[in-house]
Amino acid sequence: MGEDVYIVPTILTNNPQVFATELQDYSQFAKRIQIDLMDGTFTADKSLPESAIAGLPQDIDFDLHLMSARPSDHLAHLLRLKPSLCILHAEASEDLSPFFAEFKKAGIKTGLALLPGTYPGQVKSYIEAVDHVLVFAGALGKQGGQADLLQMEKIKLIREINPTIEIGWDGGANLTNVRALAHADLNVINVGSAISKTQDPKAAYHQLIEESKKRGII
Repeated sequence: MGEDVYIVPTILTNNPQVFATELQDYSQFAKRIQIDLMDGTFTADKSLPESAIAGLPQDIDFDLHLMSARPSDHLAHLLRLKPSLCILHAEASEDLSPFFAEFKKAGIKTGLALLPGTYPGQVKSYIEAVDHVLVFAGALGKQGGQADLLQMEKIKLIREINPTIEIGWDGGANLTNVRALAHADLNVINVGSAISKTQDPKAAYHQLIEESKKRGII
């Protein structure tokens, strides 16, 4: 699958200047960007709130990954921003079905994120209903963590529930593992520090793409 995989830079920060800089920089070379939002209900830290984001460029596909136990606190702003895709956590304390219905009504694709301890069969009805499942395999709310590659076992289980669904990976993707991930029946690989912490994010992005397309072990 390597050539069919999207490498997607992610933005995770509570600093408005860093957010603006990364948004501007990534928009120059990436056609799809993920913005990570966290409100402190799942994570120790908080990100820049979506209410502080004025708007998103319309010529780029934006995925919003909401790390929150209470999506209802964020719904109005998520609809206002109108991303291409909005990803909510299976572990949220609220029924997600009404939120997915609101997104679909607004022309926004729906996504479901699974933390490492969440088995796909536990949330079968959600997986059947959404457009995208995000397999989370790092440290929630942080960039630069180590990928838990055992989470790849979920990919087959998700495909058995919804064969045509888009599957994304988030957590620890870098040059050492992106080729293996790209050939694991994934559609999207989200990348944080392997792009953001480099001297040349554009070059790092293209390196990851080239590595993801390689075949074999050498």
